[in-house]
Amino acid sequence: MTSALTTDTEQQLFFHNYARLPLAIDHGEGSYLVAEDGTRYLDMISGIGVNALGYGDRRLIDAISAQAEKIIHASNLFMLAPQFDLAAKLREITGLSKVFFANSGTEAIEAAIKISRKWAAQSGDADKKEVLSLSNCFHGRTYGAMSLTAKAKYLEGFEPLLPGTGTIEFNDIDDLARKVSSRTAAVFIETVQGEGGIHRVSNEFMETLQSLKKQYGFLIVADEIQAGCGRTGKFCSYMHTTLQPDLVCLAKPLGGGLPLAAVVGSDLVAGVLSAGNHGTTFGGNPVACAAGLALITALFEDKVMEHAATVGTMMHAAFQELATRHSQIIDIRQYGLMIGITVHREAAYYVREALQRQVIVNATSQDVIRLLPPLTITATEARKCIDCLDEIFTNEK
Repeated sequence: MTSALTTDTEQQLFFHNYARLPLAIDHGEGSYLVAEDGTRYLDMISGIGVNALGYGDRRLIDAISAQAEKIIHASNLFMLAPQFDLAAKLREITGLSKVFFANSGTEAIEAAIKISRKWAAQSGDADKKEVLSLSNCFHGRTYGAMSLTAKAKYLEGFEPLLPGTGTIEFNDIDDLARKVSSRTAAVFIETVQGEGGIHRVSNEFMETLQSLKKQYGFLIVADEIQAGCGRTGKFCSYMHTTLQPDLVCLAKPLGGGLPLAAVVGSDLVAGVLSAGNHGTTFGGNPVACAAGLALITALFEDKVMEHAATVGTMMHAAFQELATRHSQIIDIRQYGLMIGITVHREAAYYVREALQRQVIVNATSQDVIRLLPPLTITATEARKCIDCLDEIFTNEK
């Protein structure tokens, strides 16, 4: 018997760690989610940045079905064609050397931490263990990833955290110079901070970081979990810059909606891991990898990333126009289809109001409306979201 999809049932069944919307979803169609009662909702968050191709993409469905008929799981004890093909494609796109597959973004970060420390240990410097991240960042919720996440609300009650971690002030070049040293094993950065409210690391900061890397000999780890796989108009957001990371973490859209993550590493770290150093039972699942290949094929063959950049440019101009008419809009930060609108009150208010108008938006950093629509969203669908927010701002009390 299927349980009733109600708020009361949710409270009975689950730990209370999700603030779910009061919306029971039946299925998805393109850029829309369809509720049990048939109401269609324009989805401007796409599974928190996962569903890059929207819902019901035929290539994904066919790839998943075809692989599921062959084999769903075998483990990493065996050689599996979808895994090999996807790893080769990621090496080709990034120009890096080695790939490790995991199931989620936070697992990719954990693997990157371990690779960083193992690499540093092999240098022979016993003090080279420090792993740093930037303020306002979000890298995940497992202990290592959480220890690099510089937001108190994610940390309170879970101490003690992973030792040997620290925080550099975001875009503060002087603090960067103070914090890194010969003890630094790695610096983790999101070129565009997603959970932090869509903030971009400055070119000056990244140039200084790379200069200090040459001086002290540490790794640079690019967290592309939310900004990667085409969301900013290039496959990875760091590709808009001169940054040359040693490790790149990918997840969210990579598996086309199935759990899949990857760590892609340069020649510098290619020989760090040996058999048994690290592993995963489900990481690199052949069905998820087949979906990942279908996703990447669509991104490049259908010019989805270019489309995302074009629609993003249109949306940015429209939101700038809204800002001239609505004083509630404090700031607009946008990179492709990764959009943050800082507002004068808690953004949860706009989430509720938009839902009443059949548009799903997200709130982050208290006062930021976050939009992560499917990369395939049409200009007409994007306009519907813009008009919805315009109406809310106009009628706001």
